[in-house]
Amino acid sequence: MGNDRTAVFDDPTVTKDTTPEDTEENQTGLVLHVQRFSTEDGPGIRTTVFFKGCPLRCPWCQNPEGISVEPQVQWLENRCIGCGTCIETCPEGCLSKTEHGVSINRELCTGCGVCAEACPANAMELLGTRISLDELVDELMKDQTYFEKSGGGVTLSGGEPTMQCSFVVELLRRLKEKGINTALDTCGECSTNCLERVLPYVDTVLFDLKEVDPGKHYDFTGQHNQRVFDSLLYIRNYIADRAPEKVLWIRTPLIPGATASCDNITGIGAFIAQNLAGIVQRWELCAFNNLCRDKYRRLGLAWQYADTPLMTKSALCELEQYAKLSGVDPEIVIATGATKMEDS
Repeated sequence: MGNDRTAVFDDPTVTKDTTPEDTEENQTGLVLHVQRFSTEDGPGIRTTVFFKGCPLRCPWCQNPEGISVEPQVQWLENRCIGCGTCIETCPEGCLSKTEHGVSINRELCTGCGVCAEACPANAMELLGTRISLDELVDELMKDQTYFEKSGGGVTLSGGEPTMQCSFVVELLRRLKEKGINTALDTCGECSTNCLERVLPYVDTVLFDLKEVDPGKHYDFTGQHNQRVFDSLLYIRNYIADRAPEKVLWIRTPLIPGATASCDNITGIGAFIAQNLAGIVQRWELCAFNNLCRDKYRRLGLAWQYADTPLMTKSALCELEQYAKLSGVDPEIVIATGATKMEDS
């Protein structure tokens, strides 16, 4: 696809995905963790399941541990008692003691989790574990009372949950059978075949729309945005034609020097106004935050945004105004996230 911005505005021709189905059985999924009492991942109080694996490589990612499709381990220095058990038990010999603590040779580490199982202080943590469908459903149903009282439910996030489509479909189906409100948080880099299977069991779609320009989107994420827009328009058609009761939220991360530009916000707003009027209930502008710095450090990764400060309130408000003037219903625009003090 070229860099002509109008190319992403065309209605997609829906085709079935020819990608082979998940190799794992539908009864197990690779999950990072389950986060309770979330108020930002859909309506009400929610429990969010974070899945491992993502097709995008956004350099600002707040969950870098969710990008790889393989399990990983990390060392938590504030828990470590210095016993050396992890080093002794590692079957690959990829752990060593340094003046700064435990060092992990990422080239040798297979993410087997032996060190995490052996560590008496839980200082070695396995990121990504296989969990059965029954076990996960039972765990989520513990929060049913909170869902009922708050109008909340379960949100599937990541990573990108649609990368484990078969497991996700079965999980959502089980939850809906139990009367649980469900939400899917997706980047849109997925097949229409998967969306066709998932959407019947989803009440709310939280759709990340990061960058309107195809070339910039590729530079930022490693993927063109044609499939993202195709997915969004497919969801639009599904809601309009078959399920008007379903809720669609758009979320745009505001990244300084990248997506946080007037041109990008105006372009996304124009797309929403032209193609999604009356379908999108909320367009959330999510201010950049840097709370994930330690995640990158623990994974042995350099983060290019480590020294990037929070946005100022005035900068956030300016982009919010551009969004409200872009042609969308201004009532659907909301800016969220922490801001820094204005420079004096």
